Amino acid sequence: MRTQVGIIGAGPSGLLLSHLLHLAGIESIVVEDRSRRYVEERIRAGVLEQQCVDLLVESGVGGRLLREGLVHHGVNLRFGGRTCRIDFARLTPGRAVTVYGQHEVVKDLIAARIEAGGEILFDVEDTSVEGIATDAPRIRFRHGGQAQSIACDFIAGCDGFHGISRPAIPHGALKVYERVYPFAWLGILAEAPPCSDELIYALHDDGFALLSMRSPRITRLYLQCRPDEDLEAWSDDRVWAELHKRLEDRDGPRVNEGPILQKGVTPMRSFVVEPMRHGRLYLAGDAAHIVPPTGAKGMNLAAADVRVLAHAFAAYYRERRTDLLDAYSAAALGRIWKAQRFSWWMTSMLHRFDGDSAFDRRRQLAELEYVAGSVAAQTSLAENYVGLPLD
Repeated sequence: MRTQVGIIGAGPSGLLLSHLLHLAGIESIVVEDRSRRYVEERIRAGVLEQQCVDLLVESGVGGRLLREGLVHHGVNLRFGGRTCRIDFARLTPGRAVTVYGQHEVVKDLIAARIEAGGEILFDVEDTSVEGIATDAPRIRFRHGGQAQSIACDFIAGCDGFHGISRPAIPHGALKVYERVYPFAWLGILAEAPPCSDELIYALHDDGFALLSMRSPRITRLYLQCRPDEDLEAWSDDRVWAELHKRLEDRDGPRVNEGPILQKGVTPMRSFVVEPMRHGRLYLAGDAAHIVPPTGAKGMNLAAADVRVLAHAFAAYYRERRTDLLDAYSAAALGRIWKAQRFSWWMTSMLHRFDGDSAFDRRRQLAELEYVAGSVAAQTSLAENYVGLPLD
């Protein structure tokens, strides 16, 4: 097989890149080691920044998002028995976030690629890359029991943190920045209407909790827990009791209970590699960076990456310019590090750390009290949450 850009990974970054390249008249083939059903049902974050929504709509895949997405004009911080609402409409006029599951974005992008005749190969095995330091890179894999390969001009590694793309880069060519947090999130998906129209981030003496949602009937809830938490020790009754304790304040509504559809533990880490390319292999999304989910930046950073990368590929094929490809890593990393800073700040402000002293806990409350009483601090939080400008 032959194409212009070979894409490894059919997650949001790989599919969106393929879609944007198609709009620019550039050929691509996507290979994915999971099934179509798996990637369409894989539950991940679902808070989209304003710029991410705009990009999806402008590129023609935002119809269902506009119909079904839940637009939020604020977010709530709950601590010390009180709630502070961060008002996006007042602090960042014209900008908001939209709750729309990542798997729904994936469904929309797959449908768009198939409708346009795009090629996505699911259930591939033994994927590898070669020649990434030459002008003739190649993706090799097995599909349907047959050994196959794709000759291409460039390869986009969009296959996530555990994919094969980043490890294919020679040892020593990348600098790794990483922080592993001493806690995780125990998350559930429940068939219950959310008790709030907007997200609630809560700091409690027993740890962090978050109320989110996927639809008017489905609630997504999280509890801070140990990274090695045994799910068998968390009965449904225990989960609900802990959520009531950590999320409810004196005057607010009670968390609505319902059948738990999904339960799992998400480790927390911050991770960045520099540069985000080697030769003709370009990394995007989780293959290059991970943020703790507290700041809701994961999918938004992936979309920002591929927007920059698609523009660079378009400049190369239209004008044979290489300057934007050469500048891709630096351009993407500027935004990534700002998102890392914000995600770290939100995480450190809202979680209990092992070994925290009474001083640390009082300082943490003082930070939240400062945010609650300062327009400047709330504006900073709102600007980062709804998304810093793409350019």
